[in-house]
Amino acid sequence: MSIRAFRPPRWFAAILAVALLLGSTTPALARIEKIGKAEGFVDIVAWPGYIERGETDKKFDWVTEFEKKSGCKVRVKTANTSDEMVALMNEGGFDLVTASGDASLRLIAGGRVQDVNIGLVPSYKTIDPRLQKALWHHVGGKHYGVPYQWGYNVLAYNTEVFKQSPPRSWEVVFKETTLPDGKSNKGRVQAFDGPIYIADAALYLMQAKPELGIKNPYELDDKQYKATRELLREQRKIVARYWHDAFVQIDDFTNEGVVASSSWGFQVNLLRSKGRPISSAVPKEGATGWADTTMLHVKAKHPNCAYLWMEHSISQKLQGDLSAWFGSVPVVPAACKGNALLGDKGCEQNGMNEFDRIWFWRTPVANCGGGRTCVPYYRWVTDYIAVLGGR
Repeated sequence: MSIRAFRPPRWFAAILAVALLLGSTTPALARIEKIGKAEGFVDIVAWPGYIERGETDKKFDWVTEFEKKSGCKVRVKTANTSDEMVALMNEGGFDLVTASGDASLRLIAGGRVQDVNIGLVPSYKTIDPRLQKALWHHVGGKHYGVPYQWGYNVLAYNTEVFKQSPPRSWEVVFKETTLPDGKSNKGRVQAFDGPIYIADAALYLMQAKPELGIKNPYELDDKQYKATRELLREQRKIVARYWHDAFVQIDDFTNEGVVASSSWGFQVNLLRSKGRPISSAVPKEGATGWADTTMLHVKAKHPNCAYLWMEHSISQKLQGDLSAWFGSVPVVPAACKGNALLGDKGCEQNGMNEFDRIWFWRTPVANCGGGRTCVPYYRWVTDYIAVLGGR
């Protein structure tokens, strides 16, 4: 498989909108204190595979019954990166977004989401205590959303190439090397199409080059950042595609000869269900990850339906079904038991016990504490665009 020419990612055109968002504010609407009559619709920006109505697999449907009971038709707009989500929320017209930690604080700072009245979300108390006041959505004593799912970015690999054991290091996707089948990895690996992937490179360098002194992959001084950027430029020479569409990556593992890549449990699960020789691992360096929060737009047109959905989103069955489908971990621990689709070992297999090893996505800022100045996110954006373009 040849290395494809660079094509501007979907988030490329949205960067100006994102930049405008970071410098803007929108007056917050007053929180509703009581759920009123359902408006008939709820519009949600979500990651692919996050809100299923049985169209891909009839067993996985947590929308149809909600629509019947609530009277709220669920309309979903999928987004493949956090920057897409921020741009869409900036445009408006949506009630909710399933935002990861590298988007949530931007949405809060930009005034695009409002604080949530958790008194109208009775099941909030069932959420994992580690997540109820997580730093990426609980700010200034206010809840800016309801946790949804969490997980990590796995290293997906072809078991027919790695027959004896899984790859032990992220090096397999960062540097040209000979794989166990005797062939080069050039043109056979992928990387994530999003600036936050810079943290994955920094995480690898934490062990590969300890002399750099990287302690946190989201807090990089100029020297550390330069080394990370150079690693990504080196990686560009071997990457076949920068993926952002989960289903395109599934096709690439199936038909295009990809044998190793950063991925999500979602792709791995679907590939396995189709009988493909795919598995996943967390290499010795650990992994970055995501903890997603359902956040309410500051100008939501359907707030009553939005609150009904937020309560439904943390119901025990939905949480277990979604975990089984996406390869993620429920934010409601009770969902890990008694779910026929997930099985009693499902949460453990999806990383329930890895919480403390995961570097959850967050937005890099210049003031990174301790008197240090770090490279802020806007530079991550412009420099990653340059890397993808071969510069």
